[in-house]
Amino acid sequence: MNWRAIRAIMRKDLRVVLTNRMVWVPMIIVPLFLMVLLPVALVLAPTLDPDTFASGEMMLDDFGPMLTALPEPIRDRLANMDSTQQWVYLATTQLFAPMFLILPIMLASIVASDSFAGERERGTLEPLLYTPVSDGELFAGKVLAALVPAVGLGLVGFALNVVVVNAAGYRLMGGLFFPNVDWVLMVLLLGPACALIGLGVTVLVSSRAKTVTGAQQASGALVLPVVLLMVGQLAGAFYFGGGVILGATAVALVIGLALVWLGARTFGRGELVARI
Repeated sequence: MNWRAIRAIMRKDLRVVLTNRMVWVPMIIVPLFLMVLLPVALVLAPTLDPDTFASGEMMLDDFGPMLTALPEPIRDRLANMDSTQQWVYLATTQLFAPMFLILPIMLASIVASDSFAGERERGTLEPLLYTPVSDGELFAGKVLAALVPAVGLGLVGFALNVVVVNAAGYRLMGGLFFPNVDWVLMVLLLGPACALIGLGVTVLVSSRAKTVTGAQQASGALVLPVVLLMVGQLAGAFYFGGGVILGATAVALVIGLALVWLGARTFGRGELVARI
């Protein structure tokens, strides 16, 4: 494996990303919305309707079945908070947690969808296929060019999330309160594993799609499992804690690696040239 060639392919793809507004604009807007605007809105929600929270109408029981799945230490901690603090804590550490997984999935899908479909649109696929590198090196360069920025921007987005959530809720909560251990596990383990799934699916689709838009639309269904995860947590089917995160990480890694392996097995210059 020629890692120098792989790095060259990565640099080439990343340069294209930085010059393609259709790619880098969503890579900025999505993290800002998910990791900055939305969590701040959740923290500041009590200020929009202070009477509801101050009157106690937003009590612990109002969160329904989800509370039954919470561990006893968290329920005890919530019992010592007023209704506004309960909302902020639950919204940021529990309700919003699965939303983070959309970020690495979407970022990997955005870049990967441009990996081959974008080359075809720009008319640069055929010269690329005749470069003196093996199919495996070409595939590895394309995969890493999507995976590295997805994981990196996911970490940056999480860092921004920590800063804005603590800044917005510091006075109300009486100090720093975010993140917890479950969030750290999710960001460092489950996030990259989900990015690998998004990457594997999108590379398979992108190598066959004729346009970047078509590849991105076909990969959009990857967000559905995250939505189901949120619904399951709200319904009290499980607690999205360390055990669930570790189990989901293991499953996601197996699926993601299988998809990437399948992409590598089915990737071939001859088939791609035939679709030009």
